[in-house]
Amino acid sequence: MAWLLLLVAGLLEVVWASAMKQSDGFTRIWPTSIMLAAMLASITLLAIAMKSLPLGTAYAVWTGIGAVGAFLVGVMVLHEAASPMRIAAATLIVAGLTLMKFSETS
Repeated sequence: MAWLLLLVAGLLEVVWASAMKQSDGFTRIWPTSIMLAAMLASITLLAIAMKSLPLGTAYAVWTGIGAVGAFLVGVMVLHEAASPMRIAAATLIVAGLTLMKFSETS
């Protein structure tokens, strides 16, 4: 259950990061509101997941999901560059997350 909560927390991190970009420096009320709600929910779920997952694993996976998710939103929605080097970097993050998941012994 902790891994599912961590996954949802990571996806919510993507939501709040995307909403932060759309908030235009917190000058737009709806993206700012979405950002704050998603941020609170993301951190709450992360805290609950950390009750049974190691700190290093949980935090690394949470930030990794957020980083790769934000990269994908940037490329697919905001039409940011998808250079081979950026794709390789995102692939390495996913590889690291996979290793973290499968190294978990509890």
